[in-house]
Amino acid sequence: MALPDSVTTCLSETVHYAICKLGFENKDTYDIKNILSANGEVCWQAVTEHVCYLESDRSVDYIKSIRSLGPVCESVNLYFKSLTKEQFVVQYASWFHWTNCTEVFLEVFDVLQYTRATEVALGLMKLTSCLERALGDVYLLKGNDCPFLLRDLLASEQLADVFGQAVMNVLKVFIGSPHGLNLRNVLWHGFASPQEIPAKYCAMLLFLTAGLGQLLQTYLLQTKAVLVHRPYVIFISLEELDAFPDLNNEILSIAEELVKLSSFVLKIMLPFWIAAFTAFKQNRYADSVILLLPQLEVGLRLLFTTTNKCPNRLLTAESSALYTTFDEMLAKHLDNEEVNQLPVVLEEPAMASDFLWDFLNHQEGPRVRDHLSHGEINLETFPREVANQIVGFAITILCRFSDEDMCSFKEHMVIKPLMNCASCYRSRFHPISRLKKQVLECVKSIHLWPELPTVPEEQVEKIKGMEGNAEANTLILIISEIISQLQHYMPQNCCSSDDPVHSVLTERLLVELCDGRICTLYSPRPVLEVVAVLRKISAQCHQVSRQVIAGAGLRYAQWVSKTLRSRQRHNYRRMLNSIKFLSPVLRLILLLITLELVSVHSVCKKNPFDYQQYLKFLKSILQYTENLVTYTSPEKNKWDETMELTKKTLIKIRKISERKLMLMHLAT
Repeated sequence: MALPDSVTTCLSETVHYAICKLGFENKDTYDIKNILSANGEVCWQAVTEHVCYLESDRSVDYIKSIRSLGPVCESVNLYFKSLTKEQFVVQYASWFHWTNCTEVFLEVFDVLQYTRATEVALGLMKLTSCLERALGDVYLLKGNDCPFLLRDLLASEQLADVFGQAVMNVLKVFIGSPHGLNLRNVLWHGFASPQEIPAKYCAMLLFLTAGLGQLLQTYLLQTKAVLVHRPYVIFISLEELDAFPDLNNEILSIAEELVKLSSFVLKIMLPFWIAAFTAFKQNRYADSVILLLPQLEVGLRLLFTTTNKCPNRLLTAESSALYTTFDEMLAKHLDNEEVNQLPVVLEEPAMASDFLWDFLNHQEGPRVRDHLSHGEINLETFPREVANQIVGFAITILCRFSDEDMCSFKEHMVIKPLMNCASCYRSRFHPISRLKKQVLECVKSIHLWPELPTVPEEQVEKIKGMEGNAEANTLILIISEIISQLQHYMPQNCCSSDDPVHSVLTERLLVELCDGRICTLYSPRPVLEVVAVLRKISAQCHQVSRQVIAGAGLRYAQWVSKTLRSRQRHNYRRMLNSIKFLSPVLRLILLLITLELVSVHSVCKKNPFDYQQYLKFLKSILQYTENLVTYTSPEKNKWDETMELTKKTLIKIRKISERKLMLMHLAT
């Protein structure tokens, strides 16, 4: 793909006019004193008078409103430039406390003093995300379930009740409405270049945020209400995000050269890339990611529109259409049902798409873009580990779309490890990947059972229906028969004829099976339905294991201290006998889950009747594990019922397997 030097803007003609020209048409000079009281408070009535309305339905006339507010914004910008930092802090800092991120707004003031285009754009992105979060907190004073989209939040009755509808209409001119300037979306989705965002709009939003703080203070005093800030999202299990090696300054310096040559980068967006790498070097990890995510989106949009032959969609859509965003670009099909060609161009579609889905979209992943853009993360404590992965991925994309004569970059000793990591990447947060993780965690837990403290064997009574009789041997025989039927679908030489149960149902085998690559990209709904049931089964098995471990430890301590009553001692003995058989049963179920994963895509393509029958079977296994959780709980301790239910379930599994309605049989 040739470097598109000819692209001078990603804003459509209408949007470019609204943002870059409309607010500059009125050349009148506006006196700041008209909207600023002597004590520094915002005169909202004077501001709202500049919002114009259509005669037809009294809805906001965005064109006239932007034109009318243009001089006001310029006046505010010049006013802020006239203040020292100390003056601004004294006069306005307290009015930003309601946002719970005062420092971000003070930083925006600093940026406005020098009007560096890239920093203004970054400041505006941070401002809008923090403002959205704060408005959501205010919404919760009067309502539940805060709207996810900013436009719905600004249109809510709850905010209108607190701030007034006229005030909300002012905000909608700048953010939240696709008919207005829509500054938040054009920046966060990578449509605006640094030079296309007038600093005066950033200044005006800073001014309006302070004004909202003044209105809110009055409201809280009148209603005696207390504003509660929702806790920030915290990234957990950061080790799961570790895909790329730690980036050092040498790598980043090479990246700064590479970005100037890669065909993935639009020339007009180059300042964002350079600023992102600089921010990472300066340990400003949130800034780095905020700058990079929109650029990854616009770069992929360029590929998407080129390969799918829809170049018009490189530009911002009008208010009547949708933006071409990550969600659509990562989809299997276009909106006209044709196959999306972007994965073909990426060459390693599983790598790039899986990474983007993991970090941006999957519900159990970090969802970095959503959390950042909606103000849900503390920017000051944004973890380096997350930023390292986003920046590392971005560098590999730059390399992937570089000219052939740039192979020296790709083969560089510090870049090549990144490329290798990228090519080996596997999804970590797709439901299938999470199921694999659940299975391995569960089997680790079950393998702790032999280490549980227990009373000497001679003190454990032989109970009817348990060890040492035909009934117990029957259970082991059934398990062995099922294992034999599954043998064809397992690695060779993993089963010993002398002891098929203990030689097959091992942690090592499950690790080996889970390590196999399973396609997670574009999983159809039937596959996800099956996986959802399998995950529930695995979760119930793990809960049983936890209860067994906790119960066995407690009962042993009570046995040693001789605090168990006669009935409790008898029940404890039954428990010890039962878990000897329960362990291989649970391990068998985990093996079934793992083998079924290998063929899950195939079974869902088969006859719908077969699929529904199979799903019904899985749900019966789920019911069994749910009952196990109940029977093995400290409150129930129903070990006779546990073993009876287990026998019935094993017979059912064997029967289904014999009829070849199991997933692995359907796939062959």
